[in-house]
Amino acid sequence: MELKPKSTDQTPSFEEAIGQLETIVESIEAGEIPLFALLAKFEEGTRLLNICETYLKSAEMKIETLKTQNPGMFVFEPFPASAALKDD
Repeated sequence: MELKPKSTDQTPSFEEAIGQLETIVESIEAGEIPLFALLAKFEEGTRLLNICETYLKSAEMKIETLKTQNPGMFVFEPFPASAALKDD
């Protein structure tokens, strides 16, 4: 099941948004973009980041709903954000 934020029909899927963000970051890191294009890419990246956050919040709310509807079936523990950022 694909999660979609409530928006226009032109909203990319989560995977598409992540892919576009990766492309933007790679082009910015290359360092060969003129300032006006850099600002446009930053704006687009911010838009895509907001879309991704909407997907993730939606998924979190669905998980919490399932947790509430089925108490005692699973033990949910918060996943520390710092653990997600570590490179092993």
